[in-house]
Amino acid sequence: MGLFSFIKDAGEKLFGIKVAAAAQAAEDAGAQAAQAITEYIAQQNLGLSNLGVVFADGRVTLTGAAPSQEAAEKAVLAAGNVEGVTEVDNQIQFPAGTETRYHDVVKGDTLSAIAKQYYGDANKYPVIFEANKPMLSHPDKIYPGQKLRIPAL
Repeated sequence: MGLFSFIKDAGEKLFGIKVAAAAQAAEDAGAQAAQAITEYIAQQNLGLSNLGVVFADGRVTLTGAAPSQEAAEKAVLAAGNVEGVTEVDNQIQFPAGTETRYHDVVKGDTLSAIAKQYYGDANKYPVIFEANKPMLSHPDKIYPGQKLRIPAL
């Protein structure tokens, strides 16, 4: 699936300040960070099997199998939208599907505005919201630097 870039200082704060800084220099901290990301992805209930997570120098590599392209993409977003992560190399295997677009949230963005941009209809924001669950808990809770899936209609 490829390599995805993320903003290092935006996202879920899973590591704590000391662990995030140490993860850049220490191999054992990288293993702790990988374990935290693994647990966070598991909480999303995506149906992944044999999930492998490696964290080093801000880069996460994901391996395993997903029941769908959507589940694999959500795993990438869950890993990438974590503070301290700059890239996600997605090596998760999944059945063939359609290509999905992504949107990097900027200041002032709303799901309605994003829906208008991609679909031409602001009222289609629930499609984007549903495509990004469970990482999104509410349509109004998006933040700059977050990466969102924009599924085809």
